[in-house]
Amino acid sequence: MNADDVVTAADVRADRDRLGDVVHRTPLDTSTTLAERSGAAAVGLKLENVQRTGSFKIRGAYNRMAQLAPDERERGVITASAGNHAQGVALAGDLLGVETTVVVPEVTPAAKVEATRGYGAEVVVEGDIYERSYEHALELAEREGLTFVHPFDDAAVIAGQGTVGLEIVEAFPDPDTVLVSVGGGGLISGIATALKARDPDVRVVGVQPEGAAHAKPSLEAREIRELPGVDTVAEGIADTRLLEKTFAVMSERVDDVVAVSDRELAVAVTVLAERAKTVAEAAGAAPVAALLSGAVDVRGERVAAVVSGGNVNLSEHAELTRTGLHELDRYAEARLALDGWPTALGRVAEVVEARGAELDAAERARRTAGDDPNRTPLSVGIEGAGAEHLREVLAALDARDGVAVVSSTLAR
Repeated sequence: MNADDVVTAADVRADRDRLGDVVHRTPLDTSTTLAERSGAAAVGLKLENVQRTGSFKIRGAYNRMAQLAPDERERGVITASAGNHAQGVALAGDLLGVETTVVVPEVTPAAKVEATRGYGAEVVVEGDIYERSYEHALELAEREGLTFVHPFDDAAVIAGQGTVGLEIVEAFPDPDTVLVSVGGGGLISGIATALKARDPDVRVVGVQPEGAAHAKPSLEAREIRELPGVDTVAEGIADTRLLEKTFAVMSERVDDVVAVSDRELAVAVTVLAERAKTVAEAAGAAPVAALLSGAVDVRGERVAAVVSGGNVNLSEHAELTRTGLHELDRYAEARLALDGWPTALGRVAEVVEARGAELDAAERARRTAGDDPNRTPLSVGIEGAGAEHLREVLAALDARDGVAVVSSTLAR
């Protein structure tokens, strides 16, 4: 099978008309911050995190389901998804009047599950990872006569996702490099198909988390390689392998695939929130992580990065940004010993505020054998402008009467 047997640029252009009144033409915002930090001449962020359902997935799901035969519509459809494709299928079913069932793995965030149910789908939670959910969905499809809507290995799904590529070049002409998250490969296959037909020299680079980095070994070996398991915070791209169609397209049209760590993903989520004022899930932030970490050299280039999704629980987003601030040396956790509890807590807050930092958390800690029995242990989290600023704050705390800094996460 070659790439043209799966999908062509003509397919993507034709399917764009079908999606015209259904999907949002999402913004493409430029980022001076990301350009400066990566050395790029310009960086454009394609914000699919503000697409309907919070990700690009509605494009492919609707494109596939709009082409169902009448008897397939009558019986209904089923899919398996870590969350974003689930919402895309559920919304498409609602718009088209098709009953939908979605099988999700146990790791799927509650926000995605509830949103999927909100669009009218029946949600079945089955399996510890996506592959187990996928197998269960195929069994249900055969048993109940449902049409399976694949999240990525389907020509109509790939073509629908490819409309993102058409919008990129219209809003951000002549990119040198386009960075795209890779799970099963549907999004990058569609985007690469649209872009390479327009400019064969554009570089299309996939980005995966280190804990689910299956694509590059497969492309290098020229055969699909499957991981025995995955371990990443980016559950939206926590697939274990490519499949036949996405492997065929990526083999011909994707120039490279790089991997980023979970900590680098957390930094990307943090920078997007702070500098681009946009909420991204870890999977959606992977291209920005590649920019910031130097995983791909983009010096002097015009770079487009697809922020593919923003479906993240608020508590998870808070944890990711806290980790990101740690990595950026903008956050420190410390253990203090206080005289005169609880009035000494006020002195801690005064010192932190006077030094221009923020007391993010303060909690009376459980006493250990090493603690002074005449002092109260306190755990605090402090956000500052950088490592030197945080050192100054900790030094001021340590010099304050009735307060001692016992330890901190900041290197002295």
